[in-house]
Order: sequence, then structure tokens, then C-alpha cells
Amino acid sequence: MPSLTVNARPLSFELDPSTPLLWALRDAANLTGTKYGCGVGDCGACMVLVDGKALRSCLITLGEAEGRVVVTIEGLSHDRSHPVQQAVVAEQVTMCGYCEPGFIMAIAALLETSPRSSEEQVAALPNICRCGAYPRIKRAIARAANTAPPQPSQS
Repeated sequence: MPSLTVNARPLSFELDPSTPLLWALRDAANLTGTKYGCGVGDCGACMVLVDGKALRSCLITLGEAEGRVVVTIEGLSHDRSHPVQQAVVAEQVTMCGYCEPGFIMAIAALLETSPRSSEEQVAALPNICRCGAYPRIKRAIARAANTAPPQPSQS
């Protein structure tokens, strides 16, 4: 029974270890913010943080995630106060919104490791927006990079 920490909660899954993490999160943990896009790692809609690194959850199995720390869009901040989430709203990025959770997770990971990301780093994000909101996404990345990270709540 694979066990991991998801959004700061220890979880055990009664699923085959070869199950993609995406389906464990969506179907067993009811964390539906992680989207199924292509199933082959091309679109980034299923992006989550695994031990702080942005990974496509359709490409990592539950067995490979065993013992690791996973953060989904639901766990990024409890009140949508993360700078990337705020920047996405401020820059009116949302069109259909399907790619948004994956983009937010990829951007959050990028800015964590490289707060002043280069244009090349931003262009290298593996996420696809089928609506073509890339200019707004780039503005949101710049806005988030210039925003102080949220302070942990005292609750």
C-alpha cells in the first residue's frame, strides 16, 4: 500500500503501485485540481510538486511517489494567497482555465529555485495553454517574481 505525504497530510493508497500519481490524486484523494490533459507528459495540465520539484503526475507512478512529499494546487495555499495565484488573477490570465493549475505549480517551482527567472527559463516551462494566454502568463510570472512570498499562517 503506497504511502506519501500529500498537501501536508500522510496518505496511504490501496491502489496498484503502477497507477499514475495523477489518478491516485484525482480518483482516490479527490484532489481534482490536478487535471488530466494528454496522459503522456506533453501538456503539463497535471503538474504537481514532488519534493519541491515540478513533475507531471501522469508520468510518475504511485510507487515512484512512495515516501515523497506531494503538493497539488489545493495545497499550494489554503486561501489562494500564493504570489503566483495572486498574479494569475491580477493579470487576468484565465481563459478556459484548464491549464491554469498546472501552470501555477510549474511557475511556483520555477520561482522557488530561480526568483529572477530568465526569458529562456520561462520559455522552457513544459506547459501548454491551448487558449494562447502566453503574454498574460509571462506578465503573471514577472508580477509573482516581484511579490514577497506569503508568510506561513499562525493557525
